[in-house]
Amino acid sequence: MHSGDPVPVRAQAPQQAYVPQQAYAPQQAYAPQQAYAPQQAYAPDPFEAPGTRRAALPEAREEGIARAMDPRFQRQEVAYDGGQRPGTIVIDTPSRFLYLVQPGGRALRYGIGVGRPGFTWSGMKTVSAKREWPDWTPPAEMLRRRPDLPRHMAGGPANPLGARALYLGSSLYRIHGTNEPHTIGQSVSSGCIRMMNEDVTDLYERVPVGARVMVI
Repeated sequence: MHSGDPVPVRAQAPQQAYVPQQAYAPQQAYAPQQAYAPQQAYAPDPFEAPGTRRAALPEAREEGIARAMDPRFQRQEVAYDGGQRPGTIVIDTPSRFLYLVQPGGRALRYGIGVGRPGFTWSGMKTVSAKREWPDWTPPAEMLRRRPDLPRHMAGGPANPLGARALYLGSSLYRIHGTNEPHTIGQSVSSGCIRMMNEDVTDLYERVPVGARVMVI
């Protein structure tokens, strides 16, 4: 190459056209689905006053009613010196216990739900009838207070009278089961005595029609 000759320029390969990368789209934040919590059904109290029906709430307490039964209301045999003859039912309203008096100074004690303030009562009754999975037909005076109640409900798990019912004399009151077991040990009814279904079934098998019932 001589001085003054033009300097050759090396051909450059054309750069590849710039293709912008696809903008990064962050994944949508994972939001866990809310756990499904089925609403708890509340059957009407047969002797409930108007305007007192309870709505299902997720909180642990609802109008002061515990959502789980206190273990002390479980059925058990205890010492008893009340002086009543064996076979007598004694309902201790303030303590929320029903006693079935046994021989030898013993009794079977069951937890119960009782009437709320203004609906408690006392006196002597007899078991006038017994029913398994009783139907429920609200009396006319109740329907006047609560026209929303059904005119008749067949016996079954959804029935507020539960698995068994012991009818007390000619009154509207009953000792019956419940489909709301968390209300045992509480003042919740309009005068009837509630028991766990398994407890009222046990009592039903032990107590004949004509048994004495003392409510204090």
